[in-house]
Amino acid sequence: MSTNQFGMTVSGIQVDVVKKDIKNIHLAVYPPTGRVRLSSPKSMKTESLRLFVINKLGWIKKHIRNMKSQIREPDREYVQGESHWVEGNRYLLNIIEKDEAPSVHIRNKQYLDLQIRPGADKAKREEVIKEWYRDRLKDKIPALIEKWEKQLDVKVKDWGVRQMKTKWGSCNIEDRRIWLNLELAKKPVHCLEYVVLHEMLHFKERHHSDRFRALLDDKMPSWKERKKELNEVVY
Repeated sequence: MSTNQFGMTVSGIQVDVVKKDIKNIHLAVYPPTGRVRLSSPKSMKTESLRLFVINKLGWIKKHIRNMKSQIREPDREYVQGESHWVEGNRYLLNIIEKDEAPSVHIRNKQYLDLQIRPGADKAKREEVIKEWYRDRLKDKIPALIEKWEKQLDVKVKDWGVRQMKTKWGSCNIEDRRIWLNLELAKKPVHCLEYVVLHEMLHFKERHHSDRFRALLDDKMPSWKERKKELNEVVY
């Protein structure tokens, strides 16, 4: 699908515009920063798109306010006693300096033990914990994909985990591939499952249409609650 991308500013709000081979306009505000994206048919003139955004300013500003008011955990320093989240639970980081291979373990449902070589800096500590997060996610994702492949009668050919700034997940419909945000390792597993289902449903319905929402309602009646919980706290 060929596309044409550019940006416009409306009332001080930056809008990323993507023109492509679609029939309808789609407007979205993405967490956690409130990034605004407008997808439109190629035939629509820029001024028409600007007027569309102006008419939607109230809706856009409301969603941006909601996202900016979300509770955000402070930036991590990876030091002794710092709070870290795993699957919706908070643990206290316990640094163990040892001249052995780095490792991470949950202990007594309270501590996240990080074994690291003496002198390892913040960047190395962060790297070890993120790789541990990645491994945990990769252990859980296959079973969720298999479950929803059967229920949706679709096939995921490939999937992966990567760091994303503005999305919990993404998909390539043509290649039947989905990507999941590494940050989901910090969220409850039922939130991860919602994102997996969301991306897989795009194989049946490309856009966030009424049909897409109806499919979500049918397959996961609690999806709105899961989505709200997913975006309540930005870890």
